[in-house]
Amino acid sequence: MKKRFFASISLAAWLVLVATGLAQQGHPLTGTWIGDWGPPNSTQRTHLTFVLMWDGDKVSGTINPGPDAIHLPSVALDVTTWTIKIDADAKDKSGATVHISAEGKIENLGSPHRTIAGTWRQGTTNGDFKITRD
Repeated sequence: MKKRFFASISLAAWLVLVATGLAQQGHPLTGTWIGDWGPPNSTQRTHLTFVLMWDGDKVSGTINPGPDAIHLPSVALDVTTWTIKIDADAKDKSGATVHISAEGKIENLGSPHRTIAGTWRQGTTNGDFKITRD
């Protein structure tokens, strides 16, 4: 009887650990995010892919990984409002440096496919952006 009781407890504990492990998603920004940016209410949108990772201390990553990748040395996250701020430098078509500044709010925080939406400024162009975690 005692063996059966302890076996039931062990099985229950194992199931709780497995369920907890599956529910963990890590840092809320870690992962691949896909979306676009452009002038508000415009059909001319620019595709974005963010790959973000948390190293236990800070969030960093890349916009549009590949030959023209834009390095993000740091992504600021305010956990009191769940807003992010990024600053990065990219190259335009002529090779000149253009500064990117974006600020957005994490929406649907509990969802594995949460989104970030907000404002985007690239050089002198202002717009909005929305990315969804893949």
